[in-house]
Amino acid sequence: MPYAPKPILRQLGEADAAFIYSDSEHANSNVSLLHIYDQSTAPNGVVRFKQILAHVESRLHLLPLLRQKVLRVPLDLDYPYWVEDEHFDIEYHVRHIALPKPGDWRQFCIQASRIHARPLDLQRPLWEMYVIEGLDSFLDLPSGSFAVLLKVHHAAVDVAHESQLTTLLHDLSPNPPPAPPAPPWFPQSPPSPLVLMWRAGFHAASFPLRLAGSASKGLGLMALSIKTVAGEFWHRPSDFPATRFNTVVSPHRVFDTRRFPLEDFKRISRLVKGASINDVVLAVCAGGLRRYLALQDELPLESLLAAAPISVPNGDQGADSFSWVRVSLHTNEVDALRRLKALRATTSSSNVQAKASRARGLSDAASHAPALAIAATSKMMRAASARLGDWTPLANCSITHLPGPAVPLYLLGARLTYLSAIMPVADGMGLVFSVTSYNEMLVISFTACYEQLPDPEVFAQCLRVSFQEYLELASPRDAAAPPVPTPAAEPAKPAPAPRKKSPAKKTV
Repeated sequence: MPYAPKPILRQLGEADAAFIYSDSEHANSNVSLLHIYDQSTAPNGVVRFKQILAHVESRLHLLPLLRQKVLRVPLDLDYPYWVEDEHFDIEYHVRHIALPKPGDWRQFCIQASRIHARPLDLQRPLWEMYVIEGLDSFLDLPSGSFAVLLKVHHAAVDVAHESQLTTLLHDLSPNPPPAPPAPPWFPQSPPSPLVLMWRAGFHAASFPLRLAGSASKGLGLMALSIKTVAGEFWHRPSDFPATRFNTVVSPHRVFDTRRFPLEDFKRISRLVKGASINDVVLAVCAGGLRRYLALQDELPLESLLAAAPISVPNGDQGADSFSWVRVSLHTNEVDALRRLKALRATTSSSNVQAKASRARGLSDAASHAPALAIAATSKMMRAASARLGDWTPLANCSITHLPGPAVPLYLLGARLTYLSAIMPVADGMGLVFSVTSYNEMLVISFTACYEQLPDPEVFAQCLRVSFQEYLELASPRDAAAPPVPTPAAEPAKPAPAPRKKSPAKKTV
C-alpha cells in the first residue's frame, strides 16, 4: 500500500466561510460559467462526451480543490476545512444532457437557469459540469455546436479567479502537444471531530496573541471593520428607491445575455473624455434597466444604485485592483450622453475612489473576524429578511466583471465561441449583471429571480436597445449595420411588456 502522508489541513478564509454560512433554501452562492463550442475544428469534427470526461479527469491534479469537499467544525466553532473526498466520483460531477427539440436559445437559458438554481451537495466537492447538446436551432452557430455549463460554489473559486477554471479546461491550440500522464492520487482521511474541536479551541485561545503582532490589525480595527460592514446592511437608512428587484427572492432563476463587439464599446467610450469601457458598461446596463422599468410603469424618479467594482490604484504594488462600492446609475437622466458623462464623473470622483480604497482596507481587516461572528451575522441577516424594514439592501442591483482571455481557446480541438456567467442573487438584490470578455467580444448577461423578472427576453432586448442608442451616437454612419447577435433569435424590437406591477412581496 502506498505511503500516504498526514494531511495538511487547509482552512477556509473568512469570505469563503461566509458564502457557506449564508446559503439558504431559496438562495445559494453558485456561480455558473457557460461555454459554447464549435466542434468542426476538432479532429474528425467530433468531440465525444467520454473524451471530455477523460480530459477533465486528466487535469484534476492542476486544481486540487476539485477533489476536495467542505468539512464543518462541530457547532461551527471555527471556519470549515477543505478535506479530500475519499469517495470522489468523476461521473457524478460531469454529466451529459440534451435540449428537447427545437432546442432554441430560450430553452437553453431556461435549462441553464434551472441547473444553476439547484444547490450543490455540500457533502461532495462543490462543482458540477454539464455537457449540453441539441443546440442546432441557435442562430449563427455551426451545426453540431455544444455547450458546457460549469457550476461552482462561490466558496470554492472566487469570481475574480474564475479564469483558473477556464485555463484548466482549455488549450491555446486545436492541436496541443500530448500532456504528461496525471500523477496518481491517493485521498487522505479527514481529521476526526476531536481534532477539529482541539484546533478550534487553540485558535480561540491564541486569537488575541495573534492580533497583538500587528497594531494596525488589532481588535480595534477588527471591531471597526465589523461595525462598518454591518452598517452597510443593518439599520442603514434607505437612501435610494426600492424596485421589484429589492424584495425577498424565490428559489427560481432566469438568465439571458447579449453579445457585442468590444471595439464598439471602445468607440462609445470616446464620446466622453476619460471614459472607460467600464463606464460604458454601466451606462448600457443603466439604460436597459431604465427602459425596462419604464415599460412596467415602475421607473422611480430618483436614480438607482448599483454595487459595482471600481478600479483602485495600487501605487508601487503593480496593477490596479477593484473594490466594491455603491455607484449611482443616473437612471433619472433621460439623455443617454448626459447619463454617460454623469457616470464618468461619478466613477472618477475622489469621493468614490476614497470609498473604494476604504472598502479594500476593510476587506483586509475583516480577515481577523472570528468564524462565529460571520456565522451569526449571516443567520441574523437571513432572519431579518423576513421582517419588514429591519434592514435595507446594499443597492438596487450589482454588476460583476469577469475578464476572459483575448485569444481563442479550444476544448479537445473544439473552438470556444461564447463565454458568459450566471451569478448568485440574494434577498434584497434579485438582479445581478455579469460582464465577460473573450476574443474581442463583450457579453452582458443578467441573472434574476423569476418572480421579479418573468420576461427576461424583454429585459435582454432593452439592453440591446440601450447599446444601440450609444452606438448611434458614437458612429451614426455605421449604426445602421446589424449588430453582432447573441446565439439566439432576437426580436427586431422589444415585445410589449405587461404593464402591471409585480406581485406584492415582502420588502427586505
